Amino acid sequence: MKKTLVAVAVLAATGVASAQSTVTLFGVVDAAISGYKNQSETPFGVSVNKSQTAMTSSGYNNSRLGFRGTEDLGGGLAATFWLEAGMTNDNGLGAGTGGALIFNRRSTVSLSGVFGEVRLGKDFTPTFWNDTVFDAFGANGVGTNLITTASGGATFGVPNSGFQANPNYVRAVNSVGYFLPPNLGGIYGQFMYAFNEQVSYDPGGLTPPGSAAIAANPTLALTPNNARVGRYVGGRVGYAKGPLDVALAYGASTIGSNYFVGTTTTLNTWNLGASYDFGVVKLLGEYSNNKQNTDFAKNTFNPFGTTKPGANGAVVGVLIPVGVGMIRASYSEVKYNNVNANTLGLNPNPKADQFAIGYVHNLSRRTALYTTFSYLKDKDGAALAVTGSPGFYMGPVPGGPGSATPSKSLGYDVGIRHAF
Repeated sequence: MKKTLVAVAVLAATGVASAQSTVTLFGVVDAAISGYKNQSETPFGVSVNKSQTAMTSSGYNNSRLGFRGTEDLGGGLAATFWLEAGMTNDNGLGAGTGGALIFNRRSTVSLSGVFGEVRLGKDFTPTFWNDTVFDAFGANGVGTNLITTASGGATFGVPNSGFQANPNYVRAVNSVGYFLPPNLGGIYGQFMYAFNEQVSYDPGGLTPPGSAAIAANPTLALTPNNARVGRYVGGRVGYAKGPLDVALAYGASTIGSNYFVGTTTTLNTWNLGASYDFGVVKLLGEYSNNKQNTDFAKNTFNPFGTTKPGANGAVVGVLIPVGVGMIRASYSEVKYNNVNANTLGLNPNPKADQFAIGYVHNLSRRTALYTTFSYLKDKDGAALAVTGSPGFYMGPVPGGPGSATPSKSLGYDVGIRHAF
């Protein structure tokens, strides 16, 4: 049970009472002993392993500390704030520079009423919701599904694939969100627009170079460049009633641009998820389609052709109640296409699949013990590893030609979660 601090402000000087307000302190402390083994193969049949045993956090639920509050404005209108900070409780650090505790998870203020809710700040993107809601492991720990593992990586899990990192995968900053009211007979929805907050110049030729471009290639110091990265547009609609929950989401995230060369790169994602609770077992599943599209302006600086690497993923899972506990299991896979558009010699269709199984034993409503095991197999150039692991060895191999390529990844979590 969360501990709630209720404060009714009284202006003693005037004797006027403010509208009723509530402020809640909440959080999760989750710690685990985790082990990982990532195996790479060499061209001459010798395996290279990277292994690690560590104390980790967030194996079952994300460790966090937060504050949220609501002021009843009357007439069905309410103002709400939410400030939530992630933390790694195994070492006592937050997510900020030097381990500072910052509100890097959700940071919003909103106004709600019969019209629904308008929310401003940093929040989950509509497309991420399906990845976590319809994952038996909630996108936490070594059991995290491959859709989430790939989407959260800098190269989408395939080195030199042409994929770029998506800063708006889990959450978007500078966002305006709208949520449908909860009284629509089971229909729910979320729509979001996130500003990139870049400065525009007219004429565009006066645009100064971007620092990221200069760092990557100092010869571009005099090349006008406008990084339009950061914009996100997306939405999610669903239906939840009784044992059924189904939702469809779409999002477009601008992840790269270069004004002078005339390119804009957008990651377009759509996914469909569903779950059905039969009582003795709950089934969950999701399909996700991701395509990175680079649009080229027609000028002399651009090469011919376009790059459109894509990744399709799927996950199916079960939750089986057993007394005070829960068995969790899932199978997920990711298949890539067109990943060698800019890279010669790379297999155009890498793929990976993963199986995870775990058990949660609830000691109370707030405290649980858990364990999870996961096995992941990479094929044809994919380099996905179980969440939290140290990655693969992919360097040269002493005494032999070529370099090591990713093969398989294993991991386990054994931990305790306490919520307050």
